Amino acid sequence: MDLIDIDGSILEGGGQILRIALSLSAIKCIPIRIRNIRANRSKPGLMEQHLKGVELVRDICNAKVIGASLNSTEIEFRPGEVKGGNFKAYIKTAGSISLLLQTSLPCTIFAKSCTTLNLHGGTNAEMAPQIDYTTEIFRRVLEKFGPTFDFDLIRRGYFPRGGGEVMVNVKPVDKLKSVDLTNFGEVCAIYGWSFVAGSLPIKLAHLMADSASDVLKNVCRVNIERYKEDRNMAPDNASGIILVAETTTGCILGSSALGKRNETAEDAGKRAANELLESIEIGACLDKYSQDQVILFMALGGGISKVRVGEITMHTKTAMYVVEKLINVVFEVIPDGNTNIIKCSGQNS
Repeated sequence: MDLIDIDGSILEGGGQILRIALSLSAIKCIPIRIRNIRANRSKPGLMEQHLKGVELVRDICNAKVIGASLNSTEIEFRPGEVKGGNFKAYIKTAGSISLLLQTSLPCTIFAKSCTTLNLHGGTNAEMAPQIDYTTEIFRRVLEKFGPTFDFDLIRRGYFPRGGGEVMVNVKPVDKLKSVDLTNFGEVCAIYGWSFVAGSLPIKLAHLMADSASDVLKNVCRVNIERYKEDRNMAPDNASGIILVAETTTGCILGSSALGKRNETAEDAGKRAANELLESIEIGACLDKYSQDQVILFMALGGGISKVRVGEITMHTKTAMYVVEKLINVVFEVIPDGNTNIIKCSGQNS
């Protein structure tokens, strides 16, 4: 089969193109060439976390790869069969474990046998979903398509040193379900977790939680757990908050924020709460972080899938572009008030 050429500079022009192209290449055994990798970033090419993602998917599907090295702007990826087994990826920096999972998890769902992933890097990092978002929100969205995964957090890793470790176990499925996530219903629960780690005082967790609760108190009762991470689990300094909203129709929405040096704890809590409130107020059935992640599963499902979202993010536009380029599916975006409905007839329908 000839290589399908993918220009990594289009649309989002970052790691998203690489992640979804690798996943779909492995799942459907499609050889690809990705050039101009991360061309729209200040430091183009494969950074440490992107390289580890390439190597992890290479191992999962026994691929032949050309060009997989730090700073490389072009790779050729010729996948073999996804068989399952035990695999490890070690990011030396605080590069995101969640983004490693975004690349590798879809492959393991279609493996011939069960898979165990041992992943090292950053569990709670900027510019990526916190690992708590992946396990507490995205996993529940994924389960609507049929698959799930077991998760064990060994150690947390924060910027700049990383050092986090997780174990993920995946049982493959024969096929994916279609989903209809277009009926928002009403919010019936809002809850979350506000944490500090290292030498930071627990007071900061309370300040984040209290300010978030104040923003969301008129929606429904808010229950946010506040805690300090055990030093053995998380020795480095960090703080953050993860929020979840559930609706009467089974929608799961999330948001999060990590503490910053130039931002008060109160403002971090408000930032996360306002992000969640925005999704709630427009009646989106998926938040912006799950929005792009479901595109692959919609395309590979059986039947017609529909999801109601807010503004179509650049990551989602990029995901749709790459999927349509590699397999024979078409996404339709239907504006509906302050929301958009993304519709796709899955390849296995």
